[in-house]
Amino acid sequence: MKKIVLFAIGICAVSIMASCREKPVSFDQLPGAAQSFISTYYTDQTVTVATKDDDLIRPDYDVRLSNGTELEFDYAGELKKVSSREGVLEELIPDGIRKYVASHYPKAGYREYEVGKRTYEVKLTNGMELKFNTNFILIEIDD
Repeated sequence: MKKIVLFAIGICAVSIMASCREKPVSFDQLPGAAQSFISTYYTDQTVTVATKDDDLIRPDYDVRLSNGTELEFDYAGELKKVSSREGVLEELIPDGIRKYVASHYPKAGYREYEVGKRTYEVKLTNGMELKFNTNFILIEIDD
């Protein structure tokens, strides 16, 4: 009997996960904060693709801009991640991180910036990956 119940639960879980897919959305369907972010920082770019990863609790949004920049936003439109081959805009990086990078890696630019629940991560053009805590103290280096 336990096996049948566990099997049924497994089938339900698989069917729920299968229904959670990325769906294309228009710029107007992005959360207001995400629209405002894009309009403020990427005025000369257009959204080429936007998708909504519609999980059951809180959807995430992925956006690709005409210059290849990729943005990820949470359900409320707050930035989670930005990556670009051309370089991430420095004004998106918190001052504490910018000061550290400027003093330790003055010739490096930013390829990726990610906001976690309790951390910030940057990938630099020199291949370094740096992780900071919420006080912008370096906690991990990966080269």
